[in-house]
Amino acid sequence: MITVHLRYEIDAAKLDDFREYGQRWIRLVERFGGDHHGYFLPSEGDSDEAFALFSFPSLAEYEQYRIASQTDPECQDAFRLAAETGCIRRYERRFLTPVFE
Repeated sequence: MITVHLRYEIDAAKLDDFREYGQRWIRLVERFGGDHHGYFLPSEGDSDEAFALFSFPSLAEYEQYRIASQTDPECQDAFRLAAETGCIRRYERRFLTPVFE
């Protein structure tokens, strides 16, 4: 299993746009076989930082999702939402291996 950790620098004035972006990707990741653990929006502390976590059974399945997302119309709409609203300033992606025992 591979878990993807995303750290976003967001525009705090566009939190509703980012929330919509996150809600779309939760459904999309799950449609492509992943298990989304949620988006985590600012509450206290930094107002321009958000996170997301999702897992795929393997790195190969994650890569299949990444390739498919480049041509999937719903994924393209989600990418376009972020670009048009400017709700995401930048992001970082990390790959983690979870330990459950």
